[in-house]
Amino acid sequence: MKILVAGGGGYVGSVLVPRLLERGYEVDVLDLLWFGNHLPDTVRVLEKDLFKVKENDLESYEQVIFLAGLSNDPMAEYSPARNFVENSSAPTYLAYIAKRAGVKRFIHGGSCSVYGYTVDELYDEESPTISNYPYGISKLQGELGALKMQDENFSVIAFRKGTVGGYSPRMRLDLVVNTMFKSAVADGVITVNNPAIWRPILAIEDAATAYIRAIESNQSISGVFNVASGNYTVGEIADYVKDAVEQFLEIHPRLDIKHIQDFRNYKVSIKKANEVLSFKPRFDIVAMVKTLVENLEKFKDFANSKYYNIQVFKAMHQD
Repeated sequence: MKILVAGGGGYVGSVLVPRLLERGYEVDVLDLLWFGNHLPDTVRVLEKDLFKVKENDLESYEQVIFLAGLSNDPMAEYSPARNFVENSSAPTYLAYIAKRAGVKRFIHGGSCSVYGYTVDELYDEESPTISNYPYGISKLQGELGALKMQDENFSVIAFRKGTVGGYSPRMRLDLVVNTMFKSAVADGVITVNNPAIWRPILAIEDAATAYIRAIESNQSISGVFNVASGNYTVGEIADYVKDAVEQFLEIHPRLDIKHIQDFRNYKVSIKKANEVLSFKPRFDIVAMVKTLVENLEKFKDFANSKYYNIQVFKAMHQD
């Protein structure tokens, strides 16, 4: 099977693509490489604007995966206009062109941030999506646009992912588990802005597994799926990171607990992904930190701007 991964040069793609190659798939990547190229040398990379992709560019692929777009709230809030183009219009356009080209399945990489704020409820895929922030709104719009293309000949699977964490060759230090790890190692302190709020956390290896389960699922399957390794309060995440750093590095960071109001609070059910796609997460926060420890020498220059998406984005888009 031949697969195109749009945005495959990013944080998740740099873990997913090698795993797809290991399973015998032929994989090409469509990516402008804002954050460099950390993919295996054998991968063909198409450095092309997604909006310039035409039907004949996609005719040889059976499945297309969308991992592109702006990846977090700071980027979305820095440039709301660019956010809505990249996260709303881009996946809709790519799904449209893919369908016209005869692609059989489109997989959209979305976010649980579409849920916005919940009060101690476990949200499933039928729960209200009430995000009031540009990032969450745009991810929902992109998801809905892609799903509109679905029919009996064109499967669309839309993932709502928890906050991803763990080591990737295209490393990021601006995600909650990775950020806490960095702070523990560099500063000896883990800051918790609000210990009570909930977050679904997704280990990057579990994220790659979710995409594999979607690729290898029955062609008749379409729809929205929550994927996470587990739900945690931010205070609980800090405790696990602290314990893991103490265990693996013998560093003893202190916790700095604040109580700053945050209007993003949600936890999700992954029952549907488990029952329909057989998605079974295998990594917890301690396992995620272990991967960071094992690869620490590769990204220990914590001040390097390339590990923080908003810094790279600002440098490229000062308009």
